[in-house]
Amino acid sequence: MTSTAAKSRFELNGWHVLAGVVGFFAVIIAVDVVFVIQAVRTYPGEVSVTPYEDGLAYNKRIAQLEAQEQLGWTAGVAAEPGAVLVKLRDEQGRPLTGLTVTGKLKRPATEVGAKALTFAEAAPGDYTASAAEAGAWDVTVEARGSGGVRFEAQRRLSWP
Repeated sequence: MTSTAAKSRFELNGWHVLAGVVGFFAVIIAVDVVFVIQAVRTYPGEVSVTPYEDGLAYNKRIAQLEAQEQLGWTAGVAAEPGAVLVKLRDEQGRPLTGLTVTGKLKRPATEVGAKALTFAEAAPGDYTASAAEAGAWDVTVEARGSGGVRFEAQRRLSWP
């Protein structure tokens, strides 16, 4: 009886170890494949819908910024209670009046909730637009003057 009892006991050999190692890595690879497929399906990594066109516009953007720098204008953008305040000054610090000022307010991480802003001149060189939502916002302000003069400023603002 002792010889049959000894034969029925499980004995670990090389094939068992090989099957265990292969099975372990098969599970790891299968889980990794599932994760990669889900990652690609949920976020394709696309930053821009029109990357080629964005690249072509790059030199135009640089030329616009150089022309803006030559103007010598400055912009102070601040978050006021329920409003965005923009103070536009020329190179001598004098207020810039009579400009058409527009803007866009958007969240730093998403396009959801983006708002167009239309500014009105509240005082010489001071332009305001209503904006009353709490949180952090990126504001882009564009001022246009006579003769096609264009000035753009970007700031991050936050309201309590």
